[in-house]
Amino acid sequence: MADQDIKHSPKGDIDVSSEKDVVEGVVVTVTKEENDRIKKKTDMVILLILIWVYFLQILDKGVLGTAALFNLQSDMKLVGNQYSLIGTIAPAAQLAWQPFSAYILVNVPPRILMPTMILGWGIAVTCMAACNTFGTFMAARFFMGLFEAGCMPLFTILTGRWYRRIEQPIRIALWYSGNGTGTMVAASLAYGLGHIQSDILKPWQIIFLFVGLVTVVTAPFIYWKLDNDVTTARFLTEHERHQAVERLRANKNSSTSYEFKWSQALEVFLEPKSWLFITMALLPNMGSALPSLFGPLIVTGFGFDKFQAALLNIPFGAITTIVIILSCWASHKAKLKSAVLAAFMLPVVVGIAILYALPHDDKKNQGPLLFAYYLTSFIYAANPLLLSWVVGNTAGAAKMSTMVAFYQAGTSAGALSGPLLFTADQAPGYLAGTRAVLGLFIALLGCVGIQFLNLWFLNKQHKKRRIANGKAGDIKDTSMTTEVGVDRNVQGEQGEQGEEVPFKDITDKENDEFVYIY
Repeated sequence: MADQDIKHSPKGDIDVSSEKDVVEGVVVTVTKEENDRIKKKTDMVILLILIWVYFLQILDKGVLGTAALFNLQSDMKLVGNQYSLIGTIAPAAQLAWQPFSAYILVNVPPRILMPTMILGWGIAVTCMAACNTFGTFMAARFFMGLFEAGCMPLFTILTGRWYRRIEQPIRIALWYSGNGTGTMVAASLAYGLGHIQSDILKPWQIIFLFVGLVTVVTAPFIYWKLDNDVTTARFLTEHERHQAVERLRANKNSSTSYEFKWSQALEVFLEPKSWLFITMALLPNMGSALPSLFGPLIVTGFGFDKFQAALLNIPFGAITTIVIILSCWASHKAKLKSAVLAAFMLPVVVGIAILYALPHDDKKNQGPLLFAYYLTSFIYAANPLLLSWVVGNTAGAAKMSTMVAFYQAGTSAGALSGPLLFTADQAPGYLAGTRAVLGLFIALLGCVGIQFLNLWFLNKQHKKRRIANGKAGDIKDTSMTTEVGVDRNVQGEQGEQGEEVPFKDITDKENDEFVYIY
């Protein structure tokens, strides 16, 4: 079988005629065994990079909560709500950067962008060890947030670029589970490094110095190993690269365009779907301030000391990891995002209600309160489920980058405003903030139901358009099956607009054959 180079048009889109020659008919076929081999190779390089880097991001961002157990607030002479403000500055920087992030994600290759981000936030975290005032610490946290701003959007785009839609939820779960492993490692580091006696460095300074330097040395390694997309993957052979393109055909989404189309970006802002997704990003990320920033402090309010509180966050991280993977596995099996998301948010509502209802100063309530606190770990199922829902319902390179930046803006706005629900005078129970978080998750359940109805309506509209264009009304979404090598046959039977559609840089709204996922 003769191999050909995958060509690109001057505008950056895949050259459809050339791509068609490569993958049409019997020229490029993908058996189940070949598909599994390519997927495994991708997992061993791309997925491992995403898992490690996202873990570092969570670790670097999350050690603030555990460092607070070791006199950070008194050593920095923080007063009033300054600790809450330190928790808000990083998401504020991320929110401010999102308009630029959408453009950069399309125009800067991932192999350049990711190491640059890692190096930037690694240096910022390292510098936190040298901070001794509120102002200097705020500045370091600001630059950490600025360089972390493109992390989740970039990882989401890379997941959509390398995997079929049915494969994406599990992969997102695996790298997003860094929330759990990062929490466990942060708690373990706090317990271990917190015992170091030094005349030069305080325990919280040692923690920041250690995690910051680990991040800095990661940057050159990522530049060495990361590839931009399947067409340039060095870990695949020439023929496997063509097969990798073929296996992604059913996604009906050009992911390798390096032209930013402003019409696609505008489409994001005009769709109710987008605003519902950003609202659903905002609500759980506001609520996540409860376990991530104030969780260790709330646990000490149950009657535990600082070392016990640090250790008790290890099982919290373990539960978080299990919840994230289990939720995305359920979504993968059910091929249904909305119902699974709603089901995993119910334990959060129960846990927060218990934290609000039971007195924290009664020793008899220690067990139930700790159980309720662990239930709040289900919060972390929201983002990976929502991310895979966003990616699965968006097509077009510029629209995808804008949508994930838009989504990140929602998460950043949530992370920015969430800590402000908790004020110093609420300590140690923080009941007013807990009550507000309970309302956020009840509202989230309502938004999930509205989005389900909206996507159902959009699929009905596409069906009417297909019939009007002389096509079959009902079509099979082959991207949500594990089968390979059948896409073109199915497309031919359905009367698709020729082979070019899957590789054109058109949006989900423009492509009447796009099937929205509930």
